[in-house]
Amino acid sequence: ACVCEKNKRVTDCRTDGSGRCLCQAIGSGATVDCSTLTSKCLLMKAEVMGSKSGRREKPKDAFEDTDGLYDPDCENTGSFKAKQCNGTTCWCVNTAGVRRTDKHDADLKCNQLVRTMRIIIEIKHAERDAPLNAESLKKFFMDTITSRYQLDGRYIAGVLYENPVITIDLTQNSSQKLVGDVDIADVAYYFEKDVKGQSIFHNNDGINVSIDNEPVKVEKTAVFYVDEIAPEFSMKSLTPGVIAVIVVVLVAIVAAIVVLVLTRRRKGKYVKAEV
Repeated sequence: ACVCEKNKRVTDCRTDGSGRCLCQAIGSGATVDCSTLTSKCLLMKAEVMGSKSGRREKPKDAFEDTDGLYDPDCENTGSFKAKQCNGTTCWCVNTAGVRRTDKHDADLKCNQLVRTMRIIIEIKHAERDAPLNAESLKKFFMDTITSRYQLDGRYIAGVLYENPVITIDLTQNSSQKLVGDVDIADVAYYFEKDVKGQSIFHNNDGINVSIDNEPVKVEKTAVFYVDEIAPEFSMKSLTPGVIAVIVVVLVAIVAAIVVLVLTRRRKGKYVKAEV
């Protein structure tokens, strides 16, 4: 028997001939290699089983996970199947398992699993008397991501600090990802759980953000996804609040145009030209 340090949602752990710790993922029974991160799909499936028991502008196609936890269908490799269903309702997901289309009936076709090539993690810390040191903050997160989650530093596009928001930018397109590289979607999932004190690591409560030996309290974490192909949401998928804002803006624009036209008519001078 052995202990899976990188995933506590497993059972039946054993050591193979090369000394690796292999376990069965709860909920799926898939074999998990404990020397690296477990795929997000298998982690979500295990979590569902357990439950049954001033900032930089984001890319226009970046979208947030509004559905949260669900019981996913995973490939044998641990990746998400492009089509996910809950009863008779189905939708298409990206490689991070996040819905990228409206929900439809079971006849929905998802031709391919679209790759999430960029993930933006936004962390807001509690109010402080003075801002954090930007260089120390960047070093802390770079070191944490490369050592704790085994992500190659070349996939960390940047760590930006705009008090009180910390933005971590991870990029990894299809051509960049090599065999054996951990996926940025898995890194983001582990990281988000760590920050929220729900660590997936064995016998671990998560990471304590500490900059220059000073603890930093995290108030909110949000994750945004950018796919290699833009998502396919319709207006129906927008929240009523967003739709209301759009309608108000359109009405204001139309009203302004009407006022402009009427004003010009009153002020305009017309001169007849002789033929």
